[in-house]
Amino acid sequence: MVLEKQALTAQEIVSMNREYTFFSWSVQSAANPIPMVRAEGIYFWDATSKRYIDFSSQLMNVNIGHQHPKVVRAIQEQAAQLCFAHPGMATEPRGLLGQKIAAVAPGDLNKTFFCLGGAEANENAIKMARMFTGRFKVMSRYRSYHGATHGAIALTGDYRRLPVEPAMPGVVHFLDPYCYRCPFGWTVDTCHRECISHVEEIISYEGPQNIAAIFMEGVTGSNGLLVPPDDYWPRIRQICDKHGILLVSDEVMSGWGRTGQWFAVDHWEVVPDMITTAKGLTSGYVPLGAVIVSEAIAKYFEDKMLWCGLTYSGHPLACAAGVATLEVYEEDGLIENAARVGRTLGQRLEQIKARHPSVGDVRSIGLFSALEIVKDKASKAPIDPLTEVFKFLKENGLFTFVFHNILFVVPPLCITEAQLDEGLAIVERALEITDKMSQ
Repeated sequence: MVLEKQALTAQEIVSMNREYTFFSWSVQSAANPIPMVRAEGIYFWDATSKRYIDFSSQLMNVNIGHQHPKVVRAIQEQAAQLCFAHPGMATEPRGLLGQKIAAVAPGDLNKTFFCLGGAEANENAIKMARMFTGRFKVMSRYRSYHGATHGAIALTGDYRRLPVEPAMPGVVHFLDPYCYRCPFGWTVDTCHRECISHVEEIISYEGPQNIAAIFMEGVTGSNGLLVPPDDYWPRIRQICDKHGILLVSDEVMSGWGRTGQWFAVDHWEVVPDMITTAKGLTSGYVPLGAVIVSEAIAKYFEDKMLWCGLTYSGHPLACAAGVATLEVYEEDGLIENAARVGRTLGQRLEQIKARHPSVGDVRSIGLFSALEIVKDKASKAPIDPLTEVFKFLKENGLFTFVFHNILFVVPPLCITEAQLDEGLAIVERALEITDKMSQ
């Protein structure tokens, strides 16, 4: 007689995870995880059957929504046929995915190196840039996150870099196009675009002949969702061309339809030399990252050694998931939906800002948006941390990402306007907490 396996209780799941595993970016004793057991579309459920609206697509990666049957089926079928292949092997899913990426990537970015995540993508892009240019230094912004591995955390400008320094040498940081809190002291009306001119000034100090690449997120993600002015990316492209510097767009979070285009740089018709990406490439169903390179870089390595290699590069299961995911974007019209519902989201957030004294700023592009919460709209003093807001949202069945005083609204691209309004209604109730704290 075979006994059925008894499901663990919510408390058992949490206790086992707490005792035997680490939680990232956490003081371990303070970790309070949701015991997540299943999901569908924009929703997930915990072990007590409580339903949550997923307003951050988990970690801004479940772009197509949870448990899409086409991708689940592709994973199952690939697992039944071939789970793993040596990275030197040629497989059908690897070739098909490379072809599909080339079809949607901008310009002549037609060749891809596969890895397992965004950090690995940026690590390998650094190596490729240094090999291709023969230069050593790389530049990135202070309000940025590029991954937690040795080179990627060096690229990262934010607070997560500091505890692990000294990191990889040769990285130079510069200031951001943060229009709400301009680091140069201007307003939108008086802006001189010093966020652009100062990049060239730093290049002159560091020696343009020494700089291999500039890495920038297409739209800054977890550091506050900073949408750049429309001339920002085109002018940085011009600066890179002037000095022979490669331009790398980190589209790990802002890619794959998130902003209402395949990639964020498509909004400004800019073709970078490389795109690093992950997350929405498989919507997190299987780990997969990628470095997509220009024809010139691809040609360079035709007769020169590519000193990049990973056991799981081109993993068949991951690539099969990627092929199916890209088909879902197209067949379900998710990028178009992100643009359409994203316009509604932008309007709703502006209305929320007008109604709530604690909402100082809203930033939105496609289904990539955030509210900046402040004590006073004049002084812009932040309400940080948003502990009570986060707690309220969880208690009322909504999960999202919170960073200092910034509340993110980044739902799966399959969301409907009715579902969006359902989630925003909970957010508005949570904002009553911060409204009482504002002046």
